[in-house]
Amino acid sequence: MRRLRVRRPAVAGIFYPAESDKLLNAIDECFHHPLGPLGRGVEVQPTKGLEHKVEHEGKGDGRNMIAIVSPHAAYMYSGAVAAHAYHAASLLRPRPDLIILLGPNHYGLGSAIATMVDCYWETPLGKVKVNSDEARRLVRLSGILDIDDYAHSKDHCLEVQLPMLQYIYKHQFSIIPIVLWMQDKDTANDLGNAIAELVESSSMDVLLIASSDLTHYESHDEACRKDGELIKTILALDLAKYYTVLERLDVSACGYGAIGAVMVAAKRLGATSARLLKYATSGDVTGDKSAVVGYASIEFTD
Repeated sequence: MRRLRVRRPAVAGIFYPAESDKLLNAIDECFHHPLGPLGRGVEVQPTKGLEHKVEHEGKGDGRNMIAIVSPHAAYMYSGAVAAHAYHAASLLRPRPDLIILLGPNHYGLGSAIATMVDCYWETPLGKVKVNSDEARRLVRLSGILDIDDYAHSKDHCLEVQLPMLQYIYKHQFSIIPIVLWMQDKDTANDLGNAIAELVESSSMDVLLIASSDLTHYESHDEACRKDGELIKTILALDLAKYYTVLERLDVSACGYGAIGAVMVAAKRLGATSARLLKYATSGDVTGDKSAVVGYASIEFTD
């Protein structure tokens, strides 16, 4: 039997607590934060630029969920927003056997589009197995996806999603991790279609996750304006307009290709609607709105 490697945490103790009990408490706090899905604090006013989307906010039933978008900053900044996507995903029935996670390659290490095989991903809450058979099949289907451990060695974008998944799901699930350095429209379209083809031919229940933060280090009002325009194109499942807005407004979303690929896959898999579950900026958390990062939780359903 082949011995599986272990991908050790790269940001435990930095983006989230390194001890299991403290990590569980931190995640619980994200869910019950005033900005979180179970928060009991003061109601946060609609963010300027997103007032027209407030009617979409709420707790989705998750029954027909195909995919989610979730941010990936440190839990103290984006965890409450991310908790909205995971609260919706917790209601998914049946629970997913396979979770395909896509995010940006922040460091530019290794292959331009990379997955991993023959390994576990470890967090303080335990190990999650990579579905090597399905990952290899996706490599064959896509023609642009490589197997490259090095590309995943330092990045936090997928790692921070795993404790949230371990928190909401107690059953065994496997993952296919994918990080993208190339994030252009053609890449998103090709990878998204390959993912959809994989899911269509699989007997497993699958959830797709796009990991991305939105506008980086601009004023709160400017971030809300830009992100509001971009979110409208995501909710419309319109890849062409999405990339047009990205370029026209110079939106500094780090995982834009991951979102694009998931949009393509979700639409091909039958998604007919998308819903904004929560939007906020780091300024809503810290009170400093001079230079913020935007965060959104979105779900795609049929």
